[in-house]
Amino acid sequence: MSKIRAEHVFTSESVSEGHPDKVCDQISDAVLDACIEQDPDSRVACESLVTTDMIVVSGEITTHADVVWETVTRDVVRSIGYNDEALKFSADGAKLMICIHSQSADISMGVTESTNKEKEQGAGDQGMMFGYATNETEELMPAPIVYAHKIVQEFARLRKQEGSKYPFLRPDAKSQVSIRYIDGKPVCVEAIVVSHQHTPEAKMEDLEALVKVVSQKVIPAPLLGKDVKYFVNPTGRFEIGGPHGDTGLTGRKIIVDTYGGVGSHGGGAFSGKDPSKVDRSAAYMCRYVAKNIVASGLAEKCEVQVAYAIGVAKPLSLNVDTYGTGKLDKDEDLEKIIREVFDMRPSSIIKTLELKHPHKNGWCYKQTAAYGHFGRSQFPWEKTNQAQALLDAAKRLGFKI
Repeated sequence: MSKIRAEHVFTSESVSEGHPDKVCDQISDAVLDACIEQDPDSRVACESLVTTDMIVVSGEITTHADVVWETVTRDVVRSIGYNDEALKFSADGAKLMICIHSQSADISMGVTESTNKEKEQGAGDQGMMFGYATNETEELMPAPIVYAHKIVQEFARLRKQEGSKYPFLRPDAKSQVSIRYIDGKPVCVEAIVVSHQHTPEAKMEDLEALVKVVSQKVIPAPLLGKDVKYFVNPTGRFEIGGPHGDTGLTGRKIIVDTYGGVGSHGGGAFSGKDPSKVDRSAAYMCRYVAKNIVASGLAEKCEVQVAYAIGVAKPLSLNVDTYGTGKLDKDEDLEKIIREVFDMRPSSIIKTLELKHPHKNGWCYKQTAAYGHFGRSQFPWEKTNQAQALLDAAKRLGFKI
């Protein structure tokens, strides 16, 4: 069983929607959105690449949807703010290659339910997925990644607001937040790092002042003391950025997408994958389970792991670790309770979280592709509506709470 360390500093990073890898994640998820909005049974595995004046969209897509790939792609780039050809990457100026073909028949055979329902939908791939939750923030997320996301999110809002007072801001940015923990609880921010792309005429003192203003806005005052160390564009300048400065690829920011390095990661990326891919859907379900366990008070921290074989519906294993914070005698008891409340088969996950119909429920996959897949209330896996069901199941099974 994992133990809580008495005192340590933990750091997490985030990147803005204009970071090259995040541009790709958003393109891939916008393609997914366009497909499943018209055809909820679409099979999508979309990968994107961006570099100087070039966008490549590729992958395996089987759908009845009528999608203009170019329009979807360029609209994403435009919405992020790459609209100036001087950046050597822009929505209208970049060359575009579309390299898409249909899903492998071998994979389709394992993940498609037969019409007579004799064959249940299996997992879209083998692998293990993790979900995590902690009561150290109101989002039930680790504090470092929450505040790292909020910093770059606020910078994007300031950059894109009408009549922006900060015309020197450009789309590419990174943040990093280091927090000191004592007995498993965050007590103070030690350091904040922000690297933000800017125009040639930008003054570093203006950016440094803005970093402090933004940090004070998004981080609770009790955590933000006088001794915080700020590092703003530590190399001195950050003019060349975006896909011209660094090639981007879908699926390279898996720790930014999840818990900032806290807990474990199964290795699978999310963006561009339809919900038949358990890399995505089961990771969402594990977060849903872990968050409800913490919301119920059964643990202060919780990590849930599930594993699958391709084409097989029933998970191969389920594992729970509460890092010594569980209220039951053994974490194995939580596994029994989870099995009472949650159905972890792929088809049930999709139905429970309504993953084929996001647009009907006020969210879309593209929204997940920047600023993290977890910790924002608009997503169905962030609900805590099963907390009481977990407590009821614990009593039903005879566990003392």
